[in-house]
Amino acid sequence: MMNNQKIGVGIIGASPSNPYSWAVNAHIPSIKALSDDYELRAVSTSRQTTAKEAEKKFGVTGFDNHLDLINHPGVDLVVVAVKVPYHHEIISAALDAGKMVFSEWPLANGLDEAEELTKRAEASGVRTIVGLQARYSPVIGYAKDLISEGYIGDVLGTTLVGSGMGWTGVTDHLNSYVYDKANGVTLLSVPIMHTIDTLQYLLGDLSILSAQLVSNQAEAVIADTNTIIPFTSPNHVSIMGTLTEGTAVSVYYRGGISRGENMRWEINGTRGDLVITAPSGHSQLAELKLQGGRNQENHVEDLTVPESYFGNHLPNGMPGNTARIYEQFAKDLREGTYTTPDFAHALRQHKLLSIIETASLTGMRQHLS
Repeated sequence: MMNNQKIGVGIIGASPSNPYSWAVNAHIPSIKALSDDYELRAVSTSRQTTAKEAEKKFGVTGFDNHLDLINHPGVDLVVVAVKVPYHHEIISAALDAGKMVFSEWPLANGLDEAEELTKRAEASGVRTIVGLQARYSPVIGYAKDLISEGYIGDVLGTTLVGSGMGWTGVTDHLNSYVYDKANGVTLLSVPIMHTIDTLQYLLGDLSILSAQLVSNQAEAVIADTNTIIPFTSPNHVSIMGTLTEGTAVSVYYRGGISRGENMRWEINGTRGDLVITAPSGHSQLAELKLQGGRNQENHVEDLTVPESYFGNHLPNGMPGNTARIYEQFAKDLREGTYTTPDFAHALRQHKLLSIIETASLTGMRQHLS
């Protein structure tokens, strides 16, 4: 812990006027729930009016310039919860100031920026976090333990089908930036990479993969302004391959919302099967459901996740996984461990993202080292 005191948190991007604000909906409830370890000290937004609104709502100093927040003496941990194209500038400034950084995923807009930020973090010697929090879902934790205990025997294969919820023909102004792949927020980079990070956490790393990124809609309509924008982000992604232990993998995501299931993940073994479902393909924030069956059972049944996986004092629903990543980070600081996903981990995922794009572009199978 910071000098045996609470970790002072400053959040960049905490605009109360934005209904989609991840900072407001996930980070602030998490910090409040972990008041023994953390204290919110400052927030910043891009405009003076919203900064004042945030200051009034959250009861801490509000800035309209991220540099003022970074230089606040009470801020130990800078949370970067803004659009990806602004990550590089803000994270660089925080690292230069010697502050710990919690960056939402993706860490950066492309592999080159991710490599540079990771090198900066290593040179500065400060602790970092990246918001790949799906692994902290109680369902994922319980499924991992079941697999390690041999519930389904040896894992043979896994199939995952999901919906991106966005990246369809109609959007609104606030979300329209994700349709331009140059902004770094795509069907592949967000819901798929969150989920593949979790898949590898459960089952092991990808060893060989093939991929196809499909863009078959050229335009989208912004409904609230009735304007048409180019649609350059892929809206269908298929990935096939094997894990290091030989497990077969198939992942398919589509843009939009399915009238069927929006996420179904099967893990098949020599003795049984696990099935994870959710109302959204965003595994990092969706409410996951776990089912299983084994041996002579010819179907799966609901599996109840023990209460010990949830944490009594942590919020339920959307903020839950973010709260658990904060909780783990505080524990790492106390115990001198490094288990929370950090920038080095994020860089590995950015490299994997780049390999998937290369596989699609070249049509060639990629062997991962």
